[in-house]
Amino acid sequence: MKTKVLMVCLGNICRSPLAEGILQSKVDFDTVLVDSAGTAGYHVGNPPDPRSVAVAQKYGLDISAQKCRRFSRTDFDEFDFIYVMDRNNFSDIASLARNQQEAEKIKLLLSEVNVGIHEVPDPYHGDEDGFEDVYQMIDLACEAIAKKLN
Repeated sequence: MKTKVLMVCLGNICRSPLAEGILQSKVDFDTVLVDSAGTAGYHVGNPPDPRSVAVAQKYGLDISAQKCRRFSRTDFDEFDFIYVMDRNNFSDIASLARNQQEAEKIKLLLSEVNVGIHEVPDPYHGDEDGFEDVYQMIDLACEAIAKKLN
């Protein structure tokens, strides 16, 4: 049985698609499934932001085929771990949890590493440098998660 990990951000076009692609590249595809979702439905069905696609390609990852989707309460049934990018995402997802067991699945992504901050900033309204910074943060956290899962 596969371990299932869900990465969550606001719109599912910047941070969580990167986290999905990065973690999937670090784990055994046969034993770990990685997906991503957003807490808002702004971009459902769309591919990731071109700046996320570009920074991923810079590091040899192709996330261009991903499609945005919105987090659903049924994701609690489907996934073993739910990593969120910031406290707002945490609150939004936690408010949907039906019990303590579901609530305990939710963690801030950066809680897996010590990088001096607890939240992955949203690069959407910034420039390409923000996407590079976010990539590096997510990559460090995904490395730590992969070590636990492999």
